[in-house]
Amino acid sequence: MSGVQLQNITKTYGNVQVIHGIDLSISDGEFCVFVGPSGCGKSTLMRMVAGLEKTTGGSINIGGREVTRLDPSQRGVAMVFQTYALYPHMTVAENMGFGLKMNGMPKAEVAEKVNEAARILQLEPLLDRKPKALSGGQRQRVAIGRTIVRGPEVFLFDEPLSNLDAELRVDMRVEIAKLHKQIGATMIYVTHDQVEAMTLADKIVVLRAGRVEQVGAPMDLYNDPDNRFVAGFIGSPAMNFLKGQVEDGGLAISALDSAPATDLRLPADGTGVEFGLRPEHMRVDPAGRGFRLDLVEKLGGVSYAYLEARTGERLVVAESGESDLVDDMEVGLSFDPAQAFLFDAQTGKRIR
Repeated sequence: MSGVQLQNITKTYGNVQVIHGIDLSISDGEFCVFVGPSGCGKSTLMRMVAGLEKTTGGSINIGGREVTRLDPSQRGVAMVFQTYALYPHMTVAENMGFGLKMNGMPKAEVAEKVNEAARILQLEPLLDRKPKALSGGQRQRVAIGRTIVRGPEVFLFDEPLSNLDAELRVDMRVEIAKLHKQIGATMIYVTHDQVEAMTLADKIVVLRAGRVEQVGAPMDLYNDPDNRFVAGFIGSPAMNFLKGQVEDGGLAISALDSAPATDLRLPADGTGVEFGLRPEHMRVDPAGRGFRLDLVEKLGGVSYAYLEARTGERLVVAESGESDLVDDMEVGLSFDPAQAFLFDAQTGKRIR
């Protein structure tokens, strides 16, 4: 097992720089998730770790070895792609052992490694089947098994669940989490789905436009975001933001009738701010005023109320249990100001 260190990694295509000097340390046995919107550079960064993309600058170290200029086969990594890439004419066992066979490993040793991987992934009853006889989740497990038999130092997952339906995605998240606990390998996982990131990761790396916005444990990012982007990206439903500014040393939030109390050291009067509230930290007041209730989603254990402020700003409020609210009624909003976040409207940085 090995850790991964990235030092000042850059990537340029022609005159366009897509990765901007990334420094990152991933500990031995850690499950690290790269998350961010499409085009943020997360897959490019992983492909550079794998050796499938050359770095323009910087260095990559895996298990104490400098691997920046080494071929993928020499890096001690194995990658699971979004597409399963299974050979349709081969059985599950043949697909899993094909790479070892091509490397000249003895047949008995190949069979031993395939059987062990099949045991870990609960594929033993499926070893004689061909891919067309498997479900999407089973095919993905075979693709993962193909990497396990290689015994890599680092596992790389590039959006491996994107082709699965919602129920299978949940099942496979559980399977991958169990796999990590069982084998204890270093894993790097790329996704645009922040729910996957929150449920799988020991460490999350939030990327935007080829830069690292914040690195930390899932709940650290959730409870203590450094900026508006991270605050809005981590959490589902997303954080609500209301525009305002600092006036007479206090907060003036245009959608709220009264100024929220705060102990924060506020910037100068006239500074634009954004007031952030997570949906679960708010409550709808049926006797209040100031917001129109557009829609209530009643999902059983939780209900989501979609509100529109008089300013036109939209908010989502999460309430436990079944709500008795009805659409199109006028309501108020209550919250604990201590649970709110404040951001500079111009820079996006957190005001602490």
